[in-house]
Amino acid sequence: MNNFLVGLQFLTRITVKKNLDWSEKACGGSVKFFPLIGAVLGIVYVIAGYIIYFLLPQHDFHPSAHLTGFILLALNIFLTGALHCDGFVDTMDGILSGRTRERILEIMKDSRVGAHGATALILLIIGKFCMFSDLEAQLALTALFLMPIIPRCCMSSAVINFPYARKEGLGKAFHEYSGSRDMLLASFFTCLVSVLLGTIAIIAYILTTLIMYGFNRYVSRLLGGLTGDVYGATTELGEFVVLFIFAIAQIFI
Repeated sequence: MNNFLVGLQFLTRITVKKNLDWSEKACGGSVKFFPLIGAVLGIVYVIAGYIIYFLLPQHDFHPSAHLTGFILLALNIFLTGALHCDGFVDTMDGILSGRTRERILEIMKDSRVGAHGATALILLIIGKFCMFSDLEAQLALTALFLMPIIPRCCMSSAVINFPYARKEGLGKAFHEYSGSRDMLLASFFTCLVSVLLGTIAIIAYILTTLIMYGFNRYVSRLLGGLTGDVYGATTELGEFVVLFIFAIAQIFI
């Protein structure tokens, strides 16, 4: 339970009022729970979605698509404290700079935001806003539940399956104290949820996993491994991919 709560408190802004063991081993032990932590977030998103898409219309209040998109996007950012957005910005600043490995790692560690990171974040936020706005009631709750789960399974994969690029760093403990058994548990949970939620969910799971594995493989070759910032970028990009797949699926049903 401690490992799950450590991961929950680290990856979200859900406060856990308990004295936790924040050892490196506990951090590594939380990796297998990343998709389950995503499920906790997914439940919150589903509750918000149910209110917007079903409860409010019963009382003759119909939020516009833009207002719905803004509410869901704000909730998405608020619940994670923009932790993954920060990693996404630093990652884009680094890998889009076209510099050497050493310089890229320096850029990613710099607290200042560069043009590449700012531009990429703007595009990401606009993209997620559009996807949230385009969700229809028929698939919205499934998409909102899966959106945080699948990318966090991809983050587990990034932590376990690729080396850590720095000699030390916040994400190193997660990598060193997790292993293939943790990956198996994270994948089993995500696969089971996807199968239970139907064909589109399975497609989203397979495609997002392949796309984000390819992204992590590219960055790992570029940097000689991954960093905590790349873990965050994996989550943000993975959420966009899941939403995009559901938005496209709506056209064919």
